[in-house]
Amino acid sequence: MPQQRFPKIEILSIRPHHIQFILSETDTSMANAIRRIMIAEVPTLAIDLVEYAENSSVLNDEYIAHRLGLIPIRYVPEGSMRGGDCHTAFLPHRECVCYDRCPRCSVEFELDVDFDKVNMTRPDQERDLPLTVTSRDLISNNILVAPAHFLNEEEQDEAHDEGISIVKLGPGQHLKLKAIARMGISKEHAKWCPVAVATYRFWPIITINDEACQMLTMEQKQELVEACPDRILELDEITGNLVAVENAYEMATYTEDLKVAQDAMKKRPEDDDFVKVEPSTDRFVFSVETTGAMDAEEILFSALRVLKDRMNYLAAEVEKLKD
Repeated sequence: MPQQRFPKIEILSIRPHHIQFILSETDTSMANAIRRIMIAEVPTLAIDLVEYAENSSVLNDEYIAHRLGLIPIRYVPEGSMRGGDCHTAFLPHRECVCYDRCPRCSVEFELDVDFDKVNMTRPDQERDLPLTVTSRDLISNNILVAPAHFLNEEEQDEAHDEGISIVKLGPGQHLKLKAIARMGISKEHAKWCPVAVATYRFWPIITINDEACQMLTMEQKQELVEACPDRILELDEITGNLVAVENAYEMATYTEDLKVAQDAMKKRPEDDDFVKVEPSTDRFVFSVETTGAMDAEEILFSALRVLKDRMNYLAAEVEKLKD
């Protein structure tokens, strides 16, 4: 009978666009399942269909449609300020009973930018410059859904445009279209992926043999510190002992350099290592960065919900087999 586990999550840092947490008391199967679900099975909204009324820009219809599809679409539940899980607010297009589309399964965006009309309202020094059409020009028919123009305020302050650039227009050019956003998962297409980065690393178990280290000179200890390319060791300023740095879990890469250096310092090959760095098998450090479609915390919650639903479905199917 396999041992029952009770996984735990400890938050290290959390921001709307990034979360770092520790998953412990479980194994790599659970860690990898959560990571893969965050990447491929958390539902989001993305532009899936584009209907053109006019396009006289330098880019063809397919190119612009592709760029529109990659714009993160953010759903903010009523009464909330965070980009949330849209699975309760929308139906997958294939499961909806409507003939073509309806508010239950899709969101419509309209874009209508005419260079000559907009140019009349621009400052004199900008009238000879191309006009950049951005995600700000997409007008949604749902007040809870809008493009995620920027990932954070810092990115917004550094940007030269008002949103995500789509195309540049010149004199006499006009772009008018209707874009339809639908709910999906990135297992079907990458445009529905809510994360830009979703990785985990093994928590390092750093064991320092203080008794063996007493046989080393300060120069040898410093050599061990410098031999480790990820700099997970340092010398205590008071005692002169080898100690692990506070953020070693962020930098440990488990290279062989440290082992090679201390093997050269041993009197006999069978002597104990001065320092051992081993990956934990039940503790993982996750780092998740969003595309802007959802807040990082909501992506984690949604991934856990999907995993729970999968487990419940599996349990129900197993019970059917017993019957």
